[in-house]
Amino acid sequence: MNKKAVVLLSGGIDSSTTAAIAKAEGYNIYALSFDYSQRHRLELESAKKVAESLGARRHLIIKFDLREIGGSALTADIEVPKVRAEDQKNRRAEIKDFRTSEFTNFRSIPITYVPARNTIFLSFALGWAEVLEATDIFIGANAVDYSGYPDCRPEYLKAFEEMANLATRVSVEEKMRFAIKAPLLYMTKGEIIRKGAEMGFDYSLTWSCYDPLPDGRPCERCDSCLFRAKGFKEAGIKDPLLLKP
Repeated sequence: MNKKAVVLLSGGIDSSTTAAIAKAEGYNIYALSFDYSQRHRLELESAKKVAESLGARRHLIIKFDLREIGGSALTADIEVPKVRAEDQKNRRAEIKDFRTSEFTNFRSIPITYVPARNTIFLSFALGWAEVLEATDIFIGANAVDYSGYPDCRPEYLKAFEEMANLATRVSVEEKMRFAIKAPLLYMTKGEIIRKGAEMGFDYSLTWSCYDPLPDGRPCERCDSCLFRAKGFKEAGIKDPLLLKP
């Protein structure tokens, strides 16, 4: 098959599983990652490994500096929120009940939210997809087990898709229509990991931690680490990243 798809690839569990799904559906993968002066580069190293393992036709890493804008613990000198060891059980219980996609039900948007990040990323993906004549753009957005970022909601993705088909030459000339595909949107982290495992995906290639320790290990206390731990526990699989020496 000669289907092309631009896949947003951060190197984390969700985007990597999404890329694996796109491959399983017969797409030629054009992986797109971003070096936006985020807190660390480990996720980019993971994205490279994932793209290679899935046989991506090309892996493009676009560089720009979101630290010039700031406003996030991932792009400014703001401490990443951590859960104390004694509070981890309660935080995991909170996360377990995070089952609604209705943004109004979330307590607050965490400081790890990067202003307009998915809009920026999808805009680059749309531009590349138009040049490649690839109708499908895959994103690992999830509206179940996540921190409550507004640009992961289904209504946002639908709105961006509508905008994409208003804003591009190929769609205006009715040569093609773009589709924003988010196959993980209504899956829990456990379901996502089980799906990837069924496809034979190697999760030791991925990275989730927002604030790794000086020796390169995940902190295991930020929200991203806690969601990851919850997912592997629900899936009944040991996290291969934590098994590494």
